[in-house]
Amino acid sequence: MIKITPRNDMILLGGFILAVLTMPIWLTPIGAGYPDLLQRFAIYGIFAIGFNILFGLTGYLSFGHAAFLGVGSYTAVWSFKLLGMSVIPAVLFAVITSGLFAVLIGYISLRRSGIYFSILTLAFAQMSYNMAYSVLTPITNGETGLQLSQQDPRVIDSLFGVPVTEGIPATNLFGIEMSGYPGFYFCAIMLIISFYISMRIFRSPFGIMLKAVKSNSNRMSYTGLNMRPYTLTAFIISGMFAGLAGSLLAVTDPLAGAERMQWTASGEVVLMTILGGVGTLIGPVIGAGVIKYFENIFSAFNDSALHDIFSFLPDFLENAVVAVTGLFVGDGWHLTLGALFVIIVVFLPGGIIEGITRIYQRVTRKKQINSVTSTEAQPGE
Repeated sequence: MIKITPRNDMILLGGFILAVLTMPIWLTPIGAGYPDLLQRFAIYGIFAIGFNILFGLTGYLSFGHAAFLGVGSYTAVWSFKLLGMSVIPAVLFAVITSGLFAVLIGYISLRRSGIYFSILTLAFAQMSYNMAYSVLTPITNGETGLQLSQQDPRVIDSLFGVPVTEGIPATNLFGIEMSGYPGFYFCAIMLIISFYISMRIFRSPFGIMLKAVKSNSNRMSYTGLNMRPYTLTAFIISGMFAGLAGSLLAVTDPLAGAERMQWTASGEVVLMTILGGVGTLIGPVIGAGVIKYFENIFSAFNDSALHDIFSFLPDFLENAVVAVTGLFVGDGWHLTLGALFVIIVVFLPGGIIEGITRIYQRVTRKKQINSVTSTEAQPGE
């Protein structure tokens, strides 16, 4: 077991920063080094980190976190339409709005625990999804989705004399367009900040209290402790992280649709967290990366691409291999992901991080055995 010390935390943080900032380099050989996918790695990593603060620390499983993702996206796009194309106010307003929305949903949902809490959050998310499609059409633009137009007021941009360009303007940070690699590095900085905040929460007395709630909530109740303020705070923080992720989706692609609030998006972040490792710091980020890699890379392998890959085989064998492999890639990438998920849950309940930890412990134990063996052999030489 790796000991938790300030030094180890700093090493983990330093390694995380290095890995995130160099993603375009080490992900290129596996076909994932292009900006759009890198942005999604960072954004959904933030989404998963926030969800892990709730699920990983308190054990409260929410099936409605996509609602905050959608609220963050809608708020950011409205900021672009009304204020200007600067990403700073868009991100700030999205985080605040998502936090307020989380207060409302959390205050009601946290009156129950276990499966009842999960069903309540799912119900709220589905209500939000349907309202975005129907009742709130003047705000969300319904099925079409909320988009930018040249007729938007953009008060701040007009006030500071930002020149009007042909077509839809791009989002920017102090004049730097948030597309391509600049957009990725902005999302990467947000991911690093989110990871640091999560680390501080995990190591704080507040985080320890949340872990105590997860380990034995009944015992905590018997001591006279009111757990709701702690769980509600965790729910709000988690919702704000989701809102941040939603705003970054709008920053890199300035539109918002109700599909981001659908229950499948909530289920996806649950899979990310479990796949990487519930309750671990870096596990949810790894889980998000794995799922988005499968979704964007594995799904691109069609029969033509597979024939190119296995063209060195004899024709009869090539066709057979392509037929079998095609079941697990392309449109069948969900089958591969499902099989991987089953293997992880059955053999590594702690997720990918548990597998990495086992390998580390095995290597360390082998080194210790070799060291002891060599030390015992020296006196007899």
